[in-house]
Amino acid sequence: MNVQDSRPARPDFAVLGGGLVGRLIAWRLAGDGHRVALYERGGPDGEQSAAWIAAAMLAPLAEAASAELLITELGVASLARWPQWLAELPEPVFFQHRGTLVVWHHADRAEAPLFERRVRANAPADLFDGGFVTLAGAQVDAAEPALAGRFARGLLLPREGQLDNRQALRALAAGLAERGVDLHWHVTIDDANLPAAHFTIDCRGLGAKSALPALRGIRGEVARVHAPGIGLTRPVRLLHPRYPLYIAPKQDDLYVIGATEVEGEDMSPVSVRSALELLSAAFSVHPAFGEARILELNAQCRPTLPDHRPAVIWDGASTLAVNGLYRHGFMIAPEVAHAAAAFAEAALGGAFGDADAFAAWRAAARWPTLLHHRNDARQPA
Repeated sequence: MNVQDSRPARPDFAVLGGGLVGRLIAWRLAGDGHRVALYERGGPDGEQSAAWIAAAMLAPLAEAASAELLITELGVASLARWPQWLAELPEPVFFQHRGTLVVWHHADRAEAPLFERRVRANAPADLFDGGFVTLAGAQVDAAEPALAGRFARGLLLPREGQLDNRQALRALAAGLAERGVDLHWHVTIDDANLPAAHFTIDCRGLGAKSALPALRGIRGEVARVHAPGIGLTRPVRLLHPRYPLYIAPKQDDLYVIGATEVEGEDMSPVSVRSALELLSAAFSVHPAFGEARILELNAQCRPTLPDHRPAVIWDGASTLAVNGLYRHGFMIAPEVAHAAAAFAEAALGGAFGDADAFAAWRAAARWPTLLHHRNDARQPA
């Protein structure tokens, strides 16, 4: 006798947008046994998303130089989640937990105390217990032998990490398929004709501007180069008054080099000025970068809300918007995705029957400042 499938025709969740956070949310919900459909304008590699060109540095302490305490704390919690989640994926992802080295040229030595003051102002004090180490002379050389003799002083932030962004996107695509997510690649969502689902989670980044008009893009530009023989073992940040730089070494002598941040949603190719500044700064860190081969110069716009905070916004019915991860995508995405998935499951289960129930649930959540009601005065403007 044939037993008819009693599951509803509509999925429990439709996730709009298959960038990093959309993939993570869909993957976690499917892992919890829900029926999930994901819709993405690009392909399974994620080439249309901001995550495609990210350096994927997991550096909450270093980022505290320009980010507030909430971002730092989300980053610390997410760094703890990454190895656990990566271990569940069906494909390997390069992951490194060797810290960040911060250096500066002698002429820019005044930048170091400024950097430390900003970090200490925006990070929990307990992160500095063994997590912020001042280096001098041979200590710098020992921390990063590839730079021996080039920098007299530095800072080692040993608890930070990084991963390979493109490997992570591909592994998540495989993980979504493995967990039975109904995948709709190369599909652009029409706001007037949303796909059928019991609950919708909008993770479209800048594609969600019609629903979140306060969103804006912050342009970032990176270079990817192949530089055999240099052998950096961890991400390096160069302090500079005009173009602070990061160099993130990946597998097979690949380096991701970035620094620029430009207001505006210009998606044109990288400018000559930006390319010269990026590559000249990298050459100043190690002259062997002068012989590196440029594999790619690329730009993308990161979705940003006015307060530079991520937000999970419920419409009071059956839609949740997750957006505004700005330049901190890989660093904070696991915690944002975990919070959003838990919120969506609670909403689908009818936990928020009235405003008081929603307020109580939010107050008990780990990250209450992430969670907003569409009519809440605290919602991002």
